[in-house]
Amino acid sequence: MAFLSGLLTDWRTRFSVLAVIWGFSFLLIKLGTEAFAPLQISLLRILSGAAVLLAALLMRRDRLPRGARTWLHLAVAAVFLNVLPFTLFGYAELRISSTLAGICNATTPLWGMLVAMVALREDRPTRARFGGLLLGFIGVLTVLNAWQGFVGHDLLGTALALIASASYAVGWAYVRRTLANNPGSHLSLSTGQLLIGAAQLVVITPMFTTMPTTFPAGPLIAVLALGVVGTGVAFLLQYRLVAEVGPTTGQMVTYFIPIIATIAGVTLLGEELIWTTPVGAVIVLAGALLTQTRHRVSVEAPPSRAEPATAETR
Repeated sequence: MAFLSGLLTDWRTRFSVLAVIWGFSFLLIKLGTEAFAPLQISLLRILSGAAVLLAALLMRRDRLPRGARTWLHLAVAAVFLNVLPFTLFGYAELRISSTLAGICNATTPLWGMLVAMVALREDRPTRARFGGLLLGFIGVLTVLNAWQGFVGHDLLGTALALIASASYAVGWAYVRRTLANNPGSHLSLSTGQLLIGAAQLVVITPMFTTMPTTFPAGPLIAVLALGVVGTGVAFLLQYRLVAEVGPTTGQMVTYFIPIIATIAGVTLLGEELIWTTPVGAVIVLAGALLTQTRHRVSVEAPPSRAEPATAETR
């Protein structure tokens, strides 16, 4: 019994659970598209995720952020970290496999480096990081079988998934520039971000979609699981993980997401896997790792105001 208790509280277990949750999110999106439009999936996902964080906020007797400026920044963050990427991945998976979507998600650190070069002056690139950027995009071309004319791949769907991944990078840079010194707690800011993201989708979704006439159990459960577990619970796991082992180790979970997404897509959805997909994915991950290198190694620390934790989920 003591062994089981220790296992459940060990950070490695939470790390593994988080990787599985986020890796399966692309399968859940694919299942959700069987009955719901991508905007509807995003709305249900963000609403259910916000409910989890709001419950946690109330249990901790914390409060929502204050100040119009803070809410304005959260509204922008919600667009780039939730509304836009969630919706674009939904539209992408109408055209491409959940496996490919998960691999495209692994390019986020590559986009992050490009954005940091422009928006975060203190984040200077190195030769290794430039090499990682080049290697990562070679990996993307490998996944897409570019030398054979992208045969068998939907370029529009892939582009939507890559733009969704880039959106995460833009949103993270924006948060670092605008909310790093905000006095609100990470949970408070993330709850506010999801709530205002849900409000945005409540307005937008009816403009571009029609209300579903049926709510099939399978797709509905998939979308609710995507929100409750993949968004709400995943954030709470991520925050605790980063607080315990530091942001660098905590963010390493990103590199396991395409592996889980590939296993889930191939084994549970029967998606086709050709040799260029895993080989290209490994190259992408190697490039992404190189882009995260720094001039010097710093001691791991809990998340600070300089490294805000936001509701950035996969």
